[in-house]
Amino acid sequence: MKVRLVDIAHARSGDKGDTANVGLIALRPQWYELLARHVTRERVAEHFRGMIEGAVERYELPNLNALNFLLHGALDGGGTLSLKTDAQGKVYSTALLRMTLNVPDAEAQRLGLPAGA
Repeated sequence: MKVRLVDIAHARSGDKGDTANVGLIALRPQWYELLARHVTRERVAEHFRGMIEGAVERYELPNLNALNFLLHGALDGGGTLSLKTDAQGKVYSTALLRMTLNVPDAEAQRLGLPAGA
């Protein structure tokens, strides 16, 4: 079953110099483990391929049911230097929520996940 991140999580992003910081928070505590398994550093790097130039770091915050990603080289120098439309990285959260996950039907049903488009 395809599940859209926007249906099971919310996100917030911002900047720290040339790095975009994206927090991904499960809408329900039982969905955190699914996010932790499927939304890997490698998957996020692939999702943003062509948009970022540096490495992706991932931090787990299980007590908040959240993951935090640092997207290095995402902001073309940062807010005061960049000519990018989004020099503070605010749209990276929305862009991450466009990701879809392939979840086995039985697991999706057990967790009560909404089906993605």
